[in-house]
Amino acid sequence: MDLEKAPAERPVAQAEGCLAVAIRIPVRIVVLVLVVPVRMVWDALVVGGRFLRDTVLRPLGRALAWVAWVVFVWPWVALWRYAVVPAGRALAWLGNVLLVIPAVWLYDTVLTPLGHAIAWVAQGIWAGLAWVARGIGAGLAWVARGIGAGLAWVYARLLTPVGHAIAWLFKGIGLVLAAVGIGLYTAAAWLVRYLLVVPALWLYEWILAPVGRGIAWLARGLGWLIRMIFTGIGAAIYWTVRVLLVLPALAVWRWVLVPVGRVLAVIGREVGEALGHAWRVAGHLSLAVGRFLGRLFRWIFVEPVSWVYRTVLTPVGHLVRDTVLRPAAQAARSVGRATRQALAAARDSARQARADFRRMLFGTPREPEPVSLGEARREPGAGETRTLGSSTTALTKD
Repeated sequence: MDLEKAPAERPVAQAEGCLAVAIRIPVRIVVLVLVVPVRMVWDALVVGGRFLRDTVLRPLGRALAWVAWVVFVWPWVALWRYAVVPAGRALAWLGNVLLVIPAVWLYDTVLTPLGHAIAWVAQGIWAGLAWVARGIGAGLAWVARGIGAGLAWVYARLLTPVGHAIAWLFKGIGLVLAAVGIGLYTAAAWLVRYLLVVPALWLYEWILAPVGRGIAWLARGLGWLIRMIFTGIGAAIYWTVRVLLVLPALAVWRWVLVPVGRVLAVIGREVGEALGHAWRVAGHLSLAVGRFLGRLFRWIFVEPVSWVYRTVLTPVGHLVRDTVLRPAAQAARSVGRATRQALAAARDSARQARADFRRMLFGTPREPEPVSLGEARREPGAGETRTLGSSTTALTKD
């Protein structure tokens, strides 16, 4: 087994022409000279913007947010919490007391019994009406049965023979009319066939059909002639446009625009790479300049201020703390302690005076009598034991 890692293959560099190599160095120099000031100004603006954001805009935004909360949001919250919600609860209570409870009482004590009474009366009335309707229906059914029997007798004994006679008469008349109609239809069909259909068929076969075929042949010939004319015109226009426009445009594209485009593409690629390279180099230069300026600012301002703080202000502050602030703090703590003791003594005196005044008016309160554990639980004494005939409860005690 091969334990050594194979070296990674390096990408093969793309072959570059002499034009790219000749353009690269001057373009990079010019772009670097132009980009360095822009990158330094950009970095300065970034640093200034971050400083402005952290020291001014962010605290200002927080202050404005707090002011907006206090001015716009908190009044509405307070109005909702301390005005609308209590008013709503009060209105709900009033509605419950003034509307719901009387309505429930009215429903339970008045409307429900009244509805039961109305339902009982309506049920009785409906039962009476149903009994009357059943009686009327039975009478009408008996009358209808009598009328139906009479009508059946009239239909069987009178209407049926009359209907059969009328049907036989109409059947004879229908046969006569059918014979007359068949004769008239046969005569009319013969006349229409020999006066209209046969002449029209002869006219179509010997006159209209040949004329139509001739017109169709002429139309096809005329269409072929027009198609050939337009085909020739189109071919002439095509070759004219091809020779005068397409071939010159193709030659210009192939021999002029494509080489110029390739040169411009090489120049644009080199300019883009030069801009990226110059931007990175300018970033390193800007970083170095920024570090130099920061170190210079530290040497000129920060370290002297720090030295003054360590060697001058700190000893002076310690001296002030030890000679002024600590004694003042101890004195203030002593005064506070004495004040607290005086207030505690005054509270104890006031409490004792209230107790003496209450004792003088109402007397000494009676001490509660001590209760033993056995009496509290109502347990029998040591000499008394429980038996089946005796009990220690209050109800069954002898």
